[in-house]
Amino acid sequence: MSLGGFPTPVRRLDRLASDIGINQLYIKCDDVSGKLYGGNKIRKFEFILGYALKSGIKEFLTFGFAGANHALVTAVTAQQVGLRSIAMMMPEPQVPYVHSNLLMTYHCGAELHHQQNKPLLILATAYQLIRHKLKNSRLPLFIPGRGASPLGTIGFVNAAFELKEQVMSGEIPEPDYIYVAKGSGGTAAGLMLGIKAADLKSRVVSVRVVNEKTAEPRKLAKLYGETASLLHSLDPSFPKLECSDGEIDIRHGFFGRGYACPTEEGLKAMSLMEKNEGIKLDSTYTGKAFACLLDDAGKGELKKKTVLFWNTYNSRDFSDVIATVDYHRLPRGFHRYFESDGQTPGQACT
Repeated sequence: MSLGGFPTPVRRLDRLASDIGINQLYIKCDDVSGKLYGGNKIRKFEFILGYALKSGIKEFLTFGFAGANHALVTAVTAQQVGLRSIAMMMPEPQVPYVHSNLLMTYHCGAELHHQQNKPLLILATAYQLIRHKLKNSRLPLFIPGRGASPLGTIGFVNAAFELKEQVMSGEIPEPDYIYVAKGSGGTAAGLMLGIKAADLKSRVVSVRVVNEKTAEPRKLAKLYGETASLLHSLDPSFPKLECSDGEIDIRHGFFGRGYACPTEEGLKAMSLMEKNEGIKLDSTYTGKAFACLLDDAGKGELKKKTVLFWNTYNSRDFSDVIATVDYHRLPRGFHRYFESDGQTPGQACT
């Protein structure tokens, strides 16, 4: 199901590269992957949504934290094709994007539910699955948080082949390193698999932005292998590749105190990118990933390298749309995010 405008551009960041001591620095602009909403998940939902439409599915059910980009993109993409989404959510630090994401998710027709902890979320999810099965005679399609499934991961196998074409056309030299934020691993696993299948030599550096259990290397390797097996089953000419331990490069030192909790290093990275190149990053994902790149550059490890930063953040502005949405229309459990002071963009968690 076509949702995005691909290929997304690559842009050379000469001013920033000079400032931090890198030979060649580029950014892959997946922040403009979709017309209404950008970011890395548009690539994944082209395949997830295609499967849903082919299977006659009418509803999605997914879960995440209150301001989850995943819940938002599920709602945005489902609405585009006349499907409904159900979002099961847990509390999140009150960073500013939570407000806008919640309002936009609601505006796109999502059914929102808020629970205080994981056990309650599991019970509420079971109840909603049963309720919707009785109502519609079939279960909603369950989508894992952040869309990390073999089907969705194919979107970033495609992205690696897209990058190969941009290298061959001279838009960018073949990168030595590709830095990307790592949540549940679908983006990193897809890129790693696609790079190997496309015969590129780039190394993917994935920067952990979720808890360590979610980002375990074995889970990344498992998703990589399952995606390769799925593609091979559909087309035997696709190589049945496996992920070796040496391919996995997960950086753990930039997560901070918790998910969605800004760090000093991440905020500085965001400021440096915007000051030098006018590009906005976010404090939960891309700011922390770029902080890792800056740290490696500061150690002199990237001085003579070609480096690509993969921007997985949405930069599409939907402020005009959500200006018409009154937060009081959301379920009461979400009102707390609008009625008390939250984290400011320039403040790290303490």
